[in-house]
Amino acid sequence: MFKHILVPVDGSPTSLAAIEKAAGLARAFGSKITAIYVIDPYPFTGVGADFAYGQDQYLAAAKAEAAAAIDAASQRLHHEGIESETRVVESHTVWRGVLEAAETIGADLIVIGSHGRRGLEKLVLGSVAQSVLSHTKITTLVVRAPEAG
Repeated sequence: MFKHILVPVDGSPTSLAAIEKAAGLARAFGSKITAIYVIDPYPFTGVGADFAYGQDQYLAAAKAEAAAAIDAASQRLHHEGIESETRVVESHTVWRGVLEAAETIGADLIVIGSHGRRGLEKLVLGSVAQSVLSHTKITTLVVRAPEAG
């Protein structure tokens, strides 16, 4: 039913829960999985004279975080015996990076974790899952944050 599943990851327990769900679906349907991490390469646009120095530090930290998240996802999928590949994608907004990657690889399912933020936290931090759902035409499965405790 699904040939290629895209799973955006951010290194959180929620994104690893999405990897687990995607692995189960991949096993059931014989699907391939691509796990991606999206980096916004220009978060400091318009910040002033120290922009270049701050940008270099940010990109180094973002790439290190991306590598750790992608490695965790890759290890989990390998352990599950699932054919997969990983990519680090650059995009001005995470949800656009997810949709561009889905189109590029020909994904027919997106499995994305949702942290379940509400109220002011959601307003300030936004919701990547909500933005993906609002803008995609690809079937999308939202995996809720694992229960604490």
